[in-house]
Amino acid sequence: MAEDDFIDDRRRASEEDYFRKQDRELIEKMRRAAAASRAQSEMSAKTGLKDPALIEELGALGFTPETIMLLPLVPMLEVAWAESGISAAERKGILEVARARGLVDGSVADRQLKTWLEQRPSVETFRKARRLIGAIVDHVEPGRTAMTADELLKYCEAIAHASGGLFGIGSVSAEEQAALQRIASDLKKR
Repeated sequence: MAEDDFIDDRRRASEEDYFRKQDRELIEKMRRAAAASRAQSEMSAKTGLKDPALIEELGALGFTPETIMLLPLVPMLEVAWAESGISAAERKGILEVARARGLVDGSVADRQLKTWLEQRPSVETFRKARRLIGAIVDHVEPGRTAMTADELLKYCEAIAHASGGLFGIGSVSAEEQAALQRIASDLKKR
């Protein structure tokens, strides 16, 4: 009989361990879901987007509530990367716009921007970012500090002219002009 009690105790202990593990996993899953929900709410508040699919797409591109402020800079990066690389003047111009928009040196967003200034984002990232920016521009509410399409295009043109030619002549390459046209087309077709 003592052996049966021992076996029952081991079985009970094993079952309890199993259910404790299940509970821990469930709690962790609930924490992750709550964190994702908070992040989506923050992204919605910061972008003005209400469509969960668009917010999810921002997340799939790697944007977080800490880095979403970089989204309007992506077209500027596209113009800067249109040729073989980013010049010192283009880099300086992009960083000035970022700082003016509240980018803090050493922040998560700052580190991401510096990575993009060193390593070109993919063509797909540029394309999707333009589309998402267009959706945000479409949903800008009065009083929001979001950049308008016209402001964004002016910044992109300034970046294109940053590395300028002699006395500003020929300062925008064919590649930069093509990037400007893609950006304008995606932002203005709305």
